[in-house]
Amino acid sequence: MPRYEGHSYYLPDTLGSCRMELAGGAFQPGQMMFGDTAERGSWQTAVGAISCSQAAVCSFPSWLPWKCVWGFLTVLVGGAEVTSAEVTFCSLESSWKIRKVQEGSMDQPSGRSFMQVLCEKYSPENFPYRRGPGMGVHVPATPQGSPMKDRLNLPSVLVLNSCGITCAGDENEIAAFCAHVFELDLSDNKLEDWHEVSKIVSNVPHLEFLNLSSNPLSLSVLERSCAGSFAGVRKLVLNNSKASWETVHTILQELPDLEELFLCLNDYETVSCSPVCCQSLKLLHITDNNLQDWTEIRKLGIMFPSLDTLILANNNLTTIEESEDSLARLFPNLRSINLHKSGLHCWEDIDKLNSFPKLEEVKLLGIPLLQSYTTEERRKLLIARLPCITKLNGSIVADGEREDSERFFIRYYMELPEEEVPFRYHQLVTKYGKLEPLAVVDLRPQSSAKVEVHFQDKVEEMSIRLDQTVAELKKHLKTVVQLSTSNMLLFYLDQEAPFGPEEMKYSSRALHSYGIRDGDKIYVEPRMK
Repeated sequence: MPRYEGHSYYLPDTLGSCRMELAGGAFQPGQMMFGDTAERGSWQTAVGAISCSQAAVCSFPSWLPWKCVWGFLTVLVGGAEVTSAEVTFCSLESSWKIRKVQEGSMDQPSGRSFMQVLCEKYSPENFPYRRGPGMGVHVPATPQGSPMKDRLNLPSVLVLNSCGITCAGDENEIAAFCAHVFELDLSDNKLEDWHEVSKIVSNVPHLEFLNLSSNPLSLSVLERSCAGSFAGVRKLVLNNSKASWETVHTILQELPDLEELFLCLNDYETVSCSPVCCQSLKLLHITDNNLQDWTEIRKLGIMFPSLDTLILANNNLTTIEESEDSLARLFPNLRSINLHKSGLHCWEDIDKLNSFPKLEEVKLLGIPLLQSYTTEERRKLLIARLPCITKLNGSIVADGEREDSERFFIRYYMELPEEEVPFRYHQLVTKYGKLEPLAVVDLRPQSSAKVEVHFQDKVEEMSIRLDQTVAELKKHLKTVVQLSTSNMLLFYLDQEAPFGPEEMKYSSRALHSYGIRDGDKIYVEPRMK
């Protein structure tokens, strides 16, 4: 007995006047049963006997609710059950097609199509049908502009990452439902053929952002004819795709408006120059590769002369081996550079950043050069050495902070021998003059004080802890003055105070609150009975 397998898609509120077609083979007269076992148990609603001819077409009543067929479809043909029919729209009459699978064949198509995933994600269970124009989700294979398309409610930003997509699916359906889409995330799928990607992209005419990260696209060659379908893309993400430089060059030649390119985690150890420059590219994100030699980085300036932002984090770049004039020619428009966790280890490399004529923002966290400095020293020394930047490590550099940093820089190097002082030091001395060292002021409270203890005619010099209370001091003085604590009165005399001694009457008061200092006096008197 033949089996019919596939997937069911979202249907309208009611079936209306629709028909069922069986592709291949005749549909014998029998009874059709519908049920939704996925959510509502194993109930079934009998439609009744259906008369159909060898033409393999049968009609259904217009009142039949669509929910009866979503999720599970059972067809009784000649008394045998046939399950999981593939249901799609194929005409304005909302007909269904059931694909016939040869008897005994259980092979399933490998992977999933873009269109299949799109339909599943925006199924009624995940995106409920709502009434009104533009509401509901359908997958009709109808021409663009058909009344069925008016029910589509897909967002203009589609995120279909980690869905196991291997191919495009029906291009007519993609064109019908993705005409308004301008951002598409297909990251972490199983697309390995650029032709399949081209089929998707060529049917999304307004696409500006495309994310193909973590797809095994290195397994195929990108031909210029395929790359031409990307022509409208302005932002392209190829992170962890292991795309070769030849693939990148093909893309650059066919994308005249490309502004942002992401090439992270592609294991690049070298850079291959493109035969043509890409004048449109403004941002290049090429982090987490193995680019260690500046001779490779300079090729990026040759390929992308209009580059505004260069993100090179986690590349272990060890030095910037380039003259100041050459840096200015290679990156004439560079405004921002990210060198987080690079291998830079000398201040001369930091000074060379001043050669970029338009540089305003620098990121330099986690480099070996700065490991031995405190957090305050790192920021102030960097700001002082980079006079033109307005943002460092993501934080704005205000005018006040710049002046403080530059003055700090002068004092930091003022005690060093002349041959060890950087050139920037002399520039700042010219600006601010030679500064005096800052006075060292210890604002921590004293922990002890040397005082004179006066009792009758005796004077004894003692060192007392200032964190103790008056009661504790009395206990300490018992052996000195031979008085009990209850019979002891204490008076504190500040040597600079004009008002005379102050009685220390509160037993729980701490001594440091009196402001006791070295040289002050404490008088002990017996309590009068």
